Amino acid sequence: MTTPDGHLDDPESNDNRNYDYTRHPDSDRSEYPVIVSWIPAGARVLDLGCGNGALLARLTAEKGVTGTGVELSPSGVRVCRERGLNVVEGRIDETLPFADDAFDYAVCNVTIQMVMYPEVLLREMKRVARYQIVSFPNFAFWRNRIDLLLNGRMPKRMLFEYTWYATGHIHQLSFRDFRELTEAVGGLRVVRRYDERSGSLLRRILMTRWPNLFQMLGIVLLEKRG
Repeated sequence: MTTPDGHLDDPESNDNRNYDYTRHPDSDRSEYPVIVSWIPAGARVLDLGCGNGALLARLTAEKGVTGTGVELSPSGVRVCRERGLNVVEGRIDETLPFADDAFDYAVCNVTIQMVMYPEVLLREMKRVARYQIVSFPNFAFWRNRIDLLLNGRMPKRMLFEYTWYATGHIHQLSFRDFRELTEAVGGLRVVRRYDERSGSLLRRILMTRWPNLFQMLGIVLLEKRG
């Protein structure tokens, strides 16, 4: 059954296309410590797609950064401002309202796969900051490949259990895809890539040697050349 506007009439179904942050005012994600550790104290930081501002608040508290966020969701902007954060409402995959080199670091955490123009987003990150930190779910993870092979449908694992039609994850990518994107944008070099250290020795070796197959989450630190 559907609603008059064509949406499935199922109150139990998940849908993150218009995310309501007032229902999720706080969060603590596994990648936060990695990103925080890569940013020096006192840096000027732009958090693109900052959501409820949890990462920006942590960077402010732990590193004393001068932080600015950009968020599309009105509820996210509202929650951020209630935290006392400086956040602008708007899209992140178009020309940003900031001057060239206005920031030391531009961060886009698990959001690049949700925008219409990822290449514009990365190009703007390069324009406004010397360093860029991008994290994303690796759609080429081995369990995804097996799920797609055996079941013949979009795997829910990398869609965070959302169905393919009820998610904002519209541009799934892998480590290889991200490398090709950085080459297409140009003028960037990889400074650091997060290698997950958890699990057995064999698991750590596999993730380090073949991250495109065995690592679920990519976190990459880039630097603008020149």
